[in-house]
Amino acid sequence: MKSDSAKEISKKSKSSFYYAFSLLPAPKRDAMNTVYAFCRKTDDIVDEGMDSTDQKYQQLVKWRIEFERAFNNESEFPLLNKTASTISQFKIPIDYFFDLIKGMEMDLHKNRYETFEELKTYCYRAASTVGLMCIEIFGYKHSSAKLFAENLGIALQLTNIIRDVAKDAKNNRIYLPQEDLRKFHYSEEDLLSSKYNLHFINLMEFQANRAKFYFDSATEMLNLDDKASMFAARAMQHIYYRILERIIQAKYDVFNKDISISKIEKVGISLGVWAKYNLVY
Repeated sequence: MKSDSAKEISKKSKSSFYYAFSLLPAPKRDAMNTVYAFCRKTDDIVDEGMDSTDQKYQQLVKWRIEFERAFNNESEFPLLNKTASTISQFKIPIDYFFDLIKGMEMDLHKNRYETFEELKTYCYRAASTVGLMCIEIFGYKHSSAKLFAENLGIALQLTNIIRDVAKDAKNNRIYLPQEDLRKFHYSEEDLLSSKYNLHFINLMEFQANRAKFYFDSATEMLNLDDKASMFAARAMQHIYYRILERIIQAKYDVFNKDISISKIEKVGISLGVWAKYNLVY
C-alpha cells in the first residue's frame, strides 16, 4: 500500500468530500482528511488491483488487524496510527470503522442483493458509517444528527448505485435489488447487455424516488441548532442531489451518458452552503 499523506489521498481522489470539508477549521479539516483517507484506503483494497478475491480478503484482514494495533500506536501503517489518534481526539465510536470494513467485505463476497433491506445494510456499512464518523468531528447538540448522518449516507450510496449501475454491471456487481428487477420486468441479462428501454427507465425512477426519500429524511432529522456545524455534510447533500437531478434530466440513460458535476460546481455549492450557515446562523 502506498503511504501518501491523508491530505494527499483526499486531494488526489478529487472527491466531493474534499471540496465539502476544505472550508472547515484546520484541526477539523485535518481530522476529516484522516478519516476520509482511512475510508478511501479501505475501499481501495477491494476495488483496486488485479489480486484475487481471496488475496483481497487477506489484505482486508491484515488492514483490520493493523487498525487494532494502531490504538497502541504500533501499526506498520502511519495512516492507521493517525486514524486511531483522531478517533481518540474526537471520541468517535470505533464500531463505525469496523462496520465500514464489514461493508467492504460484503463487496468481496456479495454481488447481488435480493431485497432492499439487504441493500440498506450494505449502504449503512459503506456510507452511513462515514457520515457517523464525520459528525463527531463536526460536533452536534442533538442526537438526531446521527439519524441525519445515517439517512444521508443511504441517500448518497443509492445515488452512487444509480449513477454507476452500468459500470458496476460490467464488473458483475448488481446492487439494484432483485425484487425491483422483477417488479419492473427488467432482467439481469437486460442490465448486463445495457438495454435502455421503458422498463429500465421505470426501474431507475423507482430507485431515484427512494434516494430522494432518504435525502428528505436526512433533512427532516437535522435540528436547526446543528445546521451551522453540519455545513460540510449539507454541502455533500447538495452536491449529490445535483448529481441525482442530472441523472433524472438524462432520463436515466447511464449507459450512454457520463453524468457528473464539475469541480467548479462542487466548489460553488460548498461555498454557497458554507456562506448560508456561517453568515445566517
